[in-house]
Amino acid sequence: MRYPYADIDEVDDDIREQILAVSEKSGFVPNVFLSLARRPAEFRAFFAYYDALMEKETGNLSKADREMIGTATSAVNNCLYCVVAHGAVLRIFEKNPHIADQVAIDYRKADITVRQRAMLDFAMKVCQEPWTVGDPDFAALAEHGFDDEDAWDIAAITGFFGLSNRMAHIGAMMPNPEFYLMGRVPRERK
Repeated sequence: MRYPYADIDEVDDDIREQILAVSEKSGFVPNVFLSLARRPAEFRAFFAYYDALMEKETGNLSKADREMIGTATSAVNNCLYCVVAHGAVLRIFEKNPHIADQVAIDYRKADITVRQRAMLDFAMKVCQEPWTVGDPDFAALAEHGFDDEDAWDIAAITGFFGLSNRMAHIGAMMPNPEFYLMGRVPRERK
């Protein structure tokens, strides 16, 4: 880790409450929270936008779809932290212990639906060559039930993970060990 993690006892109350709420739900504090907490204004902005994109209840993207986009685009960006962390959440949402590995290595060969493949095709184009996105790409999405607002969501999630991936890289963030088993083995009940 290049930048020291914030001390949870020294962060602003609202940030501490948010971190503790995540910890209560997951059983641990994901490193990204402590990494970003060292810059409070950026922490708040980052997680507000994350929540707006990933917790959204409208549109045609499920929470699993959103995590799939994050996992696949993070793989293209070689972001270990986000592939491992969001792959864990993807496994849980899809109830499939293999899906994240498949999507991260080659989504085209993954055990996903044709609809999800079209979604990831669009996300990859936005991730790798956004200047080439045009009407045919929107039409391809429409063939699978996605509208223009869904295309916006796919692009926004892709763009957000581009930011997240780059910050994880420069911060040398490592995934918490807990992420590796999430969605692969039954969770221990306390």
